[in-house]
Amino acid sequence: MMDESRARSRLGRWLPPLLALALAGCSSDFMREQERIEQVNTAYPQNYKADILAFMRVYLNNPVGVRDASISEPSLRTLDSFSRYTVCLRYNARKNATDYAGSRDSLVVFREGRLDRIVDNARGQCKDAVYQPFPELGRLSR
Repeated sequence: MMDESRARSRLGRWLPPLLALALAGCSSDFMREQERIEQVNTAYPQNYKADILAFMRVYLNNPVGVRDASISEPSLRTLDSFSRYTVCLRYNARKNATDYAGSRDSLVVFREGRLDRIVDNARGQCKDAVYQPFPELGRLSR
């Protein structure tokens, strides 16, 4: 009985520090994972214009003759609890062979330095964007 009591006492003495070490390891792993996610999301999109052009070629029903295209420089925004590079894009694409749909503002979201998705109707999110001409979008072909 005495040996069993001593064993419990030793276990009781070592159990809290061992649990603390195990939890510290988990916390450290969690922090490293959060840092890795942040680094992945904040990689600067080096080829953002080319990525946008490639995407818009397939995204638009008729990519020919886009008018009034303009684009902002990539900037970091907080989306989905993470910082991500985004670009504001404004354009007027054709809705059919003769008519235009009207000016559209879209938010282009990047992840790992590559185009991840496009958010339509982003006029509110892009209200403070500084646009510059993006004539390459107007020169797309099918």
